[in-house]
Amino acid sequence: MKLLNENKEVGFLPTLISDLLDNDSIFSPTGLQLELHKKLPAVNIRESGKEFNIEFAVPGFDKKDFHIEIQNSLMTVLAKKEVEKTEENEHFTRKEFSLNSFNRSFTLPKNVDTDKVHAEYIDGILKVRMQKKEEEKAIPSKEIKIK
Repeated sequence: MKLLNENKEVGFLPTLISDLLDNDSIFSPTGLQLELHKKLPAVNIRESGKEFNIEFAVPGFDKKDFHIEIQNSLMTVLAKKEVEKTEENEHFTRKEFSLNSFNRSFTLPKNVDTDKVHAEYIDGILKVRMQKKEEEKAIPSKEIKIK
């Protein structure tokens, strides 16, 4: 399975800085670039004989925060969680909004059966399991004798 694209919604300036640092420059992989990439969840990809498994480390989300879509051979996993926190005191009220989101896309191999993709979210881990298609077996050649 090939990671095609990774993206996150963090605003214009961090994206611009990330774009500048994403090449193998002298700044990579230190300081600011590491801070920017903390927003992306860690991903494990495994292949077994019958399936592919992708695990995303995404604590703090709910099952309803995720959207997984497969179009042609591209699987996109999106998550968005908005949190509103209000703190009231006798003299002031403070309201803060927080938006956590990510967007990652993967090019799927041709042998993935897109009708047999299952996802579950348990204990902060989003698990996506994709069954492989059975290999089409070649029909052996057969000689026909002419009478």
